[in-house]
Amino acid sequence: MTDTPHLLLIDDDDALRTALAQSFDLADLPVRCFADAGEALGQLDAGFAGAVISDIRMPRMDGQELFRRISAIDHQIPVILMTGHGDVAMAVSALKQGAFDFIAKPFATDHLIAAARRALEMRTLVLDNRRLRAAADESGGGEPLIGESPAMVRLREHMRQIADADVDVLIEGETGTGKELVATLLHRWSRRRGRPFVAINCAALPDTIAEADLFGQEGRAQLTQSGRIARAHRGTLFLDEIESSPARLQGALLRVLEEREIHPVGAQQPQPLDVRVIAAAKPGIDSSVAEGRFRADLLYRLDMVRLRIPPLRDRREDVPLLFGYLLHQAADQLGREAPEVGPAVRARLTTHDWPGNVRELANYAKRILLGVEADDVEQDADLPLSQRVDHYEASVIREVLERVNGDARSAMAALHLPRKTFYDKLNRHGIDIGDYRQA
Repeated sequence: MTDTPHLLLIDDDDALRTALAQSFDLADLPVRCFADAGEALGQLDAGFAGAVISDIRMPRMDGQELFRRISAIDHQIPVILMTGHGDVAMAVSALKQGAFDFIAKPFATDHLIAAARRALEMRTLVLDNRRLRAAADESGGGEPLIGESPAMVRLREHMRQIADADVDVLIEGETGTGKELVATLLHRWSRRRGRPFVAINCAALPDTIAEADLFGQEGRAQLTQSGRIARAHRGTLFLDEIESSPARLQGALLRVLEEREIHPVGAQQPQPLDVRVIAAAKPGIDSSVAEGRFRADLLYRLDMVRLRIPPLRDRREDVPLLFGYLLHQAADQLGREAPEVGPAVRARLTTHDWPGNVRELANYAKRILLGVEADDVEQDADLPLSQRVDHYEASVIREVLERVNGDARSAMAALHLPRKTFYDKLNRHGIDIGDYRQA
């Protein structure tokens, strides 16, 4: 029963239950009320997204028994017990067994509300960590494809459906959305797992040597070499940025796809090739065909199944969970403790468009971890205007560098800055452009 975070309040005292429910409503904490513990227990399962607040002294099933039964369902569901003076020893015993907290009567309502908020935060963290572990398990121990938005759930379902079908796939997505990760998972979930996975960036192929590099060549012994495509035999061939492949190469790739064989440069006979082809392209490959920059027959051959990866701006609800994963991943890599996230960071996660997608979000997580980007809203509140302007200028430059992956020429064009002014500003703000370049 995975749902939105809320409280279950259980107390057989009608007046107290009504008064507490009103206090929770005023505190903007969703609450469902029950006079009977057994009825409330029927609303719980391991996916319950909230916390339980219960009186100890109740007929039929008391708070201690309720706590034991909740622990049997999921020992990480937070339970707060309300106790009378004579029940404190029982509450302490429950606390030792794993109860979240107890509040002794009479109590100030704001103390109970504060405890309830902490319990809901803890439960949210527990469920987030479970989703992250499940995603990691699903990925086979590698990088997980994180997201609980409907678009990402559908994407994973479609991937599972086609992973073992051994059909060619076209992955479409913006820069930084994780196209190579999707291709890797398709390979890992397929019958070809354990076989070679060969990734080729078509945009980075030098036109003059592309054919020999990809298809190999034969000649004198010292010149004979195996092409990169041949290394994918019986495995998966991933063609990244296929829309940027040189025009001359597109025809050769089409023959590979149609004939499932390669013809090394200088060879007399082609070589058979058993390979699954997964290609990736940025949105707009259909327009490239219409404009004559990409072969229509090659697209038709690749486009047997098309998977579209949504950008982060179209699945904003996934951003905090994904950020949490990236922050802890960076902490593990750098041997640091992941910091608490402040209100300005949380606001940025949900309001920023993230044009660089997961890649930009990963860079942001590393900067938060390293302390080079702090909770600007709180820190700037008492600063003079000139310093606030400096902070804003630095943040704009960083966002542009993230978007262009540290390419200085593109950043200068986007910011409309001459070269000297651009580098002067980098020096003044202590920005290292190398931090934004992708390996």
